[in-house]
Amino acid sequence: MQTWFECRVKYLKIDQGGFERKVNDNYLLDAVSFTDAEKRIFEEMQEITRGEFHVQNIKKSNISEIISKEEGEWWYKAKISLVTIDEEGGKEKKITNYILIMADDLSQALKRLEDGLSYMLVPYVVTSIQLSTIAEVFPYDLEAQSQTLMPSAPKKEEEIIDEDLEEIEDSEEIEEIEESED
Repeated sequence: MQTWFECRVKYLKIDQGGFERKVNDNYLLDAVSFTDAEKRIFEEMQEITRGEFHVQNIKKSNISEIISKEEGEWWYKAKISLVTIDEEGGKEKKITNYILIMADDLSQALKRLEDGLSYMLVPYVVTSIQLSTIAEVFPYDLEAQSQTLMPSAPKKEEEIIDEDLEEIEDSEEIEEIEESED
């Protein structure tokens, strides 16, 4: 299960009029700990900002799932409720989940939410959808992480021998050229 962290960052942003103004934006990122979240938000902010920035707050988010499409201008936060039955006591248990959806408007957000939750077998109720304060979402990029964490594969013995032979042949050619020049 993913753990999402919400990070509040203060920095200078150039608005549409070309003026600099201080903004506080919220970013959501997937991380394994607070330390990892801090490291990742610093890396992401160094890529998207030019000047100084200050990470003002990092907290665990109550978001349990992200429904993201390539197109969409806003992030909407939906609250859904579902009822399950406790196996031990046999009592009904109400569970609340929060889901972040990228969409252009409220009706599109509701449609994408319903499409994204079509896999659920348990009936659920959408209790609210509202515009979120999240500016951007940074999920873990497993490919990039594995490339930085995985060392290159060791060379096979044959490759090492072939490279050594090539170096020896090259050095013999150089010696032959030097002898012919003398």
